[in-house]
Amino acid sequence: MRGFAMLGPNETGFIEKDDPKLGHRDALVKPLAVAPCTSDIHTVYENAIGPRHDMILGHEACGVIMAVGDEVKDFKVGDKVLVPAVTPDWSDLNSQAGYASHSGGMLAGWKFSNFKDGVFATRFHVNDADGNLAHMPAGMDPGVACMLSDMIPTGFHADEMAHVEYGDTVAVIGIGPVGLMALRGAVLHGAGRIFAIGSRPKTVEVAKQYGATDIIDYHNGDIADQILKATNDRGVDKVLIAGGDTEHTFDQACRMTKPGGAIGNVAYLNGNDTIKIKASDWGVGMSNISIDGGLMPGGRLRMEKLASLITNGRLDPSLLITHKFHGFEKIPEALELMHNKPADLIKPVIYCDDID
Repeated sequence: MRGFAMLGPNETGFIEKDDPKLGHRDALVKPLAVAPCTSDIHTVYENAIGPRHDMILGHEACGVIMAVGDEVKDFKVGDKVLVPAVTPDWSDLNSQAGYASHSGGMLAGWKFSNFKDGVFATRFHVNDADGNLAHMPAGMDPGVACMLSDMIPTGFHADEMAHVEYGDTVAVIGIGPVGLMALRGAVLHGAGRIFAIGSRPKTVEVAKQYGATDIIDYHNGDIADQILKATNDRGVDKVLIAGGDTEHTFDQACRMTKPGGAIGNVAYLNGNDTIKIKASDWGVGMSNISIDGGLMPGGRLRMEKLASLITNGRLDPSLLITHKFHGFEKIPEALELMHNKPADLIKPVIYCDDID
């Protein structure tokens, strides 16, 4: 197979490898479309998870099954499938405890381009196919299907961790693709007032389309100060972190959250960064403000439920897709967009029309 890989720190390129070997419960998938992620940039250029060598990148894809193990029951060759970015081993004890993204150890449910080759390949391996894959709804655009790998489930997980409820006032820090999905998730959970914190005109435009009631631009001053002013110093019930200035964002989030509120973090932080929270902003540790962070849960059931929101008109992920490429060889160009982040970018997608 051919794949686009991290050759070493700050270095990428196409390489050739043997096709992955299948276990009894695994599947081999050919991509229909793939999408690069800021996480790929963190991995290659920021040493976020440590050095990787000749590791194929990518964790967002949908595809067609090319082969299955002899114990796979619900999928067959030729099926079009949704592929989550996190693919746990569902028999693992951490999965049974409710933390499937950590099956096998800290963050080990995230396998693609972390512990094994990712999806930027002409073939890729999926473990525990019956537990992790979902059938792609008929007629779904493959680019939209890629948003179900990571952007949608990660964004929605912020709402779940913060326990967003109807009538809540919510602030979303960072309105890239994940933050926009956190925002839309808050709307679907019934939030009342929703502050979208960001500045790029394209993301602000889409944030309003997804249901933001207020826009906060960090260029206009400290975001916590702006939120407190807008709420008459009451603050918000919930904060969803999907970006921001890593060092200070959690302190700002605490400062803008009401006592007893909650913060859900899905921002992928550089492992070398330090998070600072001023004790007084967290009620000297006694504010009853909870802070939770986690990888999005994987799993077939979650994919099926999220796909239902799309097929029934409750969610339109196509608004995220600002750049479309055709051809597997376009992956480097799309990845570089994520690296440079031009003003009109939200999310690029590569349609792999040319893979046999």
